[in-house]
Amino acid sequence: MGRISSPDEARTDYAGAVYGSLLAASVLATATTLGEYPRLELVLVLLVTGLVFWAAHVYARLTGERPVGRPWRRGEIRRVALHEWPIVQAAALPAAMVAVSPLLGLDLNATEWLALGAAVAQQVFWASLGAARAGARRGQMIAEGAVNLLLGLIIVAAKAALSH
Repeated sequence: MGRISSPDEARTDYAGAVYGSLLAASVLATATTLGEYPRLELVLVLLVTGLVFWAAHVYARLTGERPVGRPWRRGEIRRVALHEWPIVQAAALPAAMVAVSPLLGLDLNATEWLALGAAVAQQVFWASLGAARAGARRGQMIAEGAVNLLLGLIIVAAKAALSH
């Protein structure tokens, strides 16, 4: 892994947001295979999964980048935690979709598809934004968006296959 940027530097690394979106999509794709969750439980599963994976990423990054014999510093822990926070943030939109779905008159199946669509869309958006902010050319931005769309569509296909 590369150097962790300071909060003052311009952000071009949206890996956490892309990863978190993919994670949320995966949770949504498999939620119905475990039985029907009430909406509140699905919202909690999305957010708790995001938090657990965020904590795992923070821990892995801290242990993986720590020089031998040097303890962690508070500032370093805070910086890494903030850097990885988009993993949790990426669960917020799909969770919000699930939470507001009764207001839209959606049943649980339609709710899961709506939230899954939001997760995939934001995954493509964050990947494309990261490429744009990094100065990628149009072709590279399109390629990064397409790769992330393909990953999302694999999860959509898995959900479709598991739903039957």
